[in-house]
Amino acid sequence: MSSPARGMPYQYVVLRCVPRVDREEFLNVGVVLYCEAAGYLEAAWSVDRERLSAVAPGLDLDAVCEGLDFVRAVCAGDEAAGTAAGQPAGTRFGFLKAPRSTVLQPGPVHGGVTTDPGRQLEHLLERLVG
Repeated sequence: MSSPARGMPYQYVVLRCVPRVDREEFLNVGVVLYCEAAGYLEAAWSVDRERLSAVAPGLDLDAVCEGLDFVRAVCAGDEAAGTAAGQPAGTRFGFLKAPRSTVLQPGPVHGGVTTDPGRQLEHLLERLVG
């Protein structure tokens, strides 16, 4: 008989598209998940262009997607993302979760326990961004 898999703590932030910062309205567009025990830092995103265009006509949707690609590059440690990408995973997560006054913003940090960080990221993306 095998023992149950042991859960690992993780943290995540939901990435929000905030077309007009002054109105504080947003749509969830992605998730960044960090699990130190697994050495895991990854982002997943999904932009519903039709919905965003309805909420914010004239919003540069390609720029939003480029911002999300930048987040993914920082997670991956891709040197094209600049100096932040060259830092340890925990520092990169700290950079990504820091508050910003831009169109793409992280929400508050949340946490949990998982045995599979990749699957947990997929679950959070489906549940929170849909």
